[in-house]
Amino acid sequence: MRRFLPDTFTILLILTVGFASILPISGAPADGFALATKVAIGLLFFLHGARLSRDVVIAGLLHWKLHLAILAATFGLFPLLGLAAGFVPESVLPPALYAGLLFLCLLPSTVQSSIAFTSMAGGNVPAAICAASASNILGMFLTPLLVGLLFTASGQGGFSFGALEQILLQLLAPFILGQILQPWIGAFIRARKTLLMPVDRGSILMVVYLAFSEAVTEGLWHTFLIRDLAVVIGLDILLLAIVLVVTMFGSRLLGFSRQDEITITFCGSKKSLASGVPMANVIFAGQSIGSIVLPLMLFHQIQLMACAVIAQKYAERGRRLEAEAVPVATQA
Repeated sequence: MRRFLPDTFTILLILTVGFASILPISGAPADGFALATKVAIGLLFFLHGARLSRDVVIAGLLHWKLHLAILAATFGLFPLLGLAAGFVPESVLPPALYAGLLFLCLLPSTVQSSIAFTSMAGGNVPAAICAASASNILGMFLTPLLVGLLFTASGQGGFSFGALEQILLQLLAPFILGQILQPWIGAFIRARKTLLMPVDRGSILMVVYLAFSEAVTEGLWHTFLIRDLAVVIGLDILLLAIVLVVTMFGSRLLGFSRQDEITITFCGSKKSLASGVPMANVIFAGQSIGSIVLPLMLFHQIQLMACAVIAQKYAERGRRLEAEAVPVATQA
């Protein structure tokens, strides 16, 4: 039962939302906190750039069919499903929450959990590292462009190219600086992962606190009902289930190996909270993003619970296959 319980970070997210609901920050303190949040986000993406080895980037180009399949799921299948969710009546799914659901569908894949689940299941870990990293790098360009295109098409309103410029300055520029300095500081940063985790998680919690403080001040919890949240959870589960089925069985039909199937399944079905929250803060600047990130926060926990079970099933099947292969090898 432990695998169904929320992880520590999810518990911290819930506590942050609760704290923002009780003691929201506003006025001059909020402006100062917003500046500190931008600095923390810049540091976060700098560390991401410094952690990623050049060898991983180069190696990622070699298995292009696998990466193409993952990108097709992340930036093709998911957005189509997001648009399909637009047919749900507004009386069932409020427009503000649909905007968050559509934004969720346009985000890149996760990095840490995709790699962790691929490793746990016995998949192609080097390919997972390359694919998840490539998804996040491309997402800095593709996500804001897709937001501008699909939000306009669905009547949710678009964004100015100034938002793309802000993403390049606040997220991509620190990432590139980290990549430039990676040969000198990369090993140092990778060796101190636990010491740097507060920056990784802390910056997200800062954005969530700021976002929900603004949303609560504007009456977020008076706008949505428990039923609305239940609808979002149901749609999150449906989205994940469809993509898991397509990536899992689609990779088999395309002739990928079992290890590559695992990588495609986990990297192609995930959405990044670590990238999504900072991007929402930039793309929807000046708007209340509490409702925008709410579907993403719920999806984050759902994908962790579902993928933990699937990874264990893959691992058990892998052990059975190895056990069956041993007698055959002995007879040979």
